[in-house]
Order: sequence, then structure tokens, then C-alpha cells
Amino acid sequence: METQYWWWLLALGLGIAEILTGTFYLIVLALACVVGGLAALAGLPSTWQLLLTAVCAFAGWGLLLRYRSREGGTGQGEMRLDVGQQLRIDEWQEPRRTQVRYRGALWRVELAPDAEVVSAAPGDFTITRVEGSCLIVSPVR
Repeated sequence: METQYWWWLLALGLGIAEILTGTFYLIVLALACVVGGLAALAGLPSTWQLLLTAVCAFAGWGLLLRYRSREGGTGQGEMRLDVGQQLRIDEWQEPRRTQVRYRGALWRVELAPDAEVVSAAPGDFTITRVEGSCLIVSPVR
């Protein structure tokens, strides 16, 4: 089998894996493999095929990281959707910290620094930030 067909198969496999994961990093690698396939089709030696594929992959990943950092820092778009949502806290385990079930998982919750400790009473709270797996909340006003 000619080398170009291996590049096409690799690009196809990475494209399918991208559909299953949805990260955009694999689609960049799949497109870089297409460049490798085009280099093979043009008759370039395998060293140049690999070099062009690597350069395209790293350039694509760099552009993707640059775009995501401009869009909000962490690239966790789904987490930004949580900001503004309300949740119910029935009890606080510490004066400013607790755990709560939210979106089917157990999350750490901290009271926002500008909120008074008196606010750490059971009730409804609004998510103001998401830091990793910790929800920063303020009392509903």
C-alpha cells in the first residue's frame, strides 16, 4: 500500500476519534495528517512528510490555544455556562465551605470572598465563578 493511503487512513481515524471526544485537538492533528498525505502524493520523502505534518500540527495547536485563551482563559466554555445558575445549599460543613450535588456530581462550594460569613446559612445561592472543581457562590439577592 502506498504511503499516502496510510496518511488518509490516519486522518480518517483521528477525525472519527474527534467526533467521539469533541476536543478540537484531534481534528487539528487529522488535518496535519492530510498535509502529510498531500506531501506523500507529491512524492516527497517520508522525512519531509513527517516534518510537514509536525509543523502543521504544532501550528494548528498553537492557533487553537491562542484562540481559546482569547475566548476566556481556560477553554472550559461549559463551565462559563454555570455562572449565574442557582443552587440550593442545605448545610455548610465549614463557615465558608461545603459540598453540594450539582449536575449529577459532588462539587466543592466556597462562599465568595466579598460575601459575609453570616450569608453561609442554608438557602439559595448563585454561582459567581468556577475554579476547577470548585463553585464560588454568593447568596441570592
